[in-house]
Amino acid sequence: MIPTVAVTRYVTPLREGGSLPGIVEGDDLGTYVCKFRGAGQGLRVLVAEVIVGELARRIGLRTPRLVALELDPEIARYEADEEVQDLLNASAGLNLGIDFLPGAFGYDAEVPAGDGVGAKILWLDAFTANVDRSWRNPNLLVWHGDLWVIDHGACLYFHHAWAGGVTDPGRFAEQRWSPDDHVLLAHAPDLPAVDAELGDLLTAEVFAEVLAEVPDEWLGPVPGADSPDALRAAYAAFLTARLGTRQWLPVVARR
Repeated sequence: MIPTVAVTRYVTPLREGGSLPGIVEGDDLGTYVCKFRGAGQGLRVLVAEVIVGELARRIGLRTPRLVALELDPEIARYEADEEVQDLLNASAGLNLGIDFLPGAFGYDAEVPAGDGVGAKILWLDAFTANVDRSWRNPNLLVWHGDLWVIDHGACLYFHHAWAGGVTDPGRFAEQRWSPDDHVLLAHAPDLPAVDAELGDLLTAEVFAEVLAEVPDEWLGPVPGADSPDALRAAYAAFLTARLGTRQWLPVVARR
């Protein structure tokens, strides 16, 4: 599992988007962006963050280190903001911590030097059906001259339908993905070359390793998968099925 760190102090909210993540400090002396289990999007978003963040790492993309943040709601007693208090009180237990990159700034130009980085990000977003990396919301940071991918909670949308039971992996495998408003659309013509490289990096063993990083506490039972390990197997089946097809890979002519 991703390492567990106890939250020692809530520093400040990040009022971007609707989930109200916050900067916190941990007992390992680290500083993290905390995504709270009590936010409106629920635990599935935290699961997607870990799975896709770790897949990004496996294919050679830079992404911040992830930890599970153990939150004691007693911390809420020291917060004057009622909205923050409510969120902290609703988030007792394990939350997601993303290593804070001090001095990083949002992507707004060409991809920094690095062979195939833009196309690799496009490939990952297509594979995981990410709908949230547009110019309106790039979810990319530039830190020390390198591009870092963040915020993967909008990926793997299929699991939001699992309240009624695990669905058919084949439907996700065949689901097309449109790059039309993607911030890195200009790199789409390089996808065939990147696909030949990355497709061999993701295997059943890699999927198992990645899913083992997800805390059991976030993998609540659903019909057809009544244990954390059964739910991990369901995720692995969906990822394996998608990797076995290429309907999701957009074809864009080189300009």
